[in-house]
Amino acid sequence: MPLVLMALDDTLLDRSGAFRLWAKGFLDEIGAPQDDLDWLLSVDADGLTARWDLADLIRDRYRLNIPSIDLLEELHEGPLAFERLDPMVGCALQIAADAGLVPVVVTNGQTDRQDSRIRRTGLDRYVADWVISEQAGVSKPNPRIFALAAQKVRMRLGGAWVVGDSPEADIGGAAAMGLPSVWLHRGREWVDNRFAPTRAVGNVIQGLSAIMAAQ
Repeated sequence: MPLVLMALDDTLLDRSGAFRLWAKGFLDEIGAPQDDLDWLLSVDADGLTARWDLADLIRDRYRLNIPSIDLLEELHEGPLAFERLDPMVGCALQIAADAGLVPVVVTNGQTDRQDSRIRRTGLDRYVADWVISEQAGVSKPNPRIFALAAQKVRMRLGGAWVVGDSPEADIGGAAAMGLPSVWLHRGREWVDNRFAPTRAVGNVIQGLSAIMAAQ
């Protein structure tokens, strides 16, 4: 009965897809050309850019009179309106659970925001539990957050798999613990020569299938 430690953003939930849909509407709203979509996605950097910094970049580029705090709120809340749990991902999680896998979400971020996303999308019905970095007091790739996730479901960390799209936070964390991992490449090439994933697949459904096939 292997433990599966899973990322949230762009793994279980399509954070990038939701941001893209929001960005298209936002550009229309401020009268900016849709050609700027690539720029906005680039500076967002899959959510890695601090929201205050992103708000400042947007205000400066478009010379907006919107207060930074209002734009910050829009950046936080706007994409959430487009975020859904793919029914196929829910189905894959159910099949994995029926096969004996124990999926636990391990995510970096603010507790209230990440917890709300997990519950609002219905993802909470398909995972055993979740650990959020702010509440845990430690972030991926620190092995401690993965150990806390294992403790939360009263399982051993040994033999667990790590699944995620981040080379550093997910696969780097797995490598630090000597655990097998599945990297969701999302069309990217693996370039880190310090460590490598056990499997590289296109999406989380394929990732769960790979783990079940390995049992």
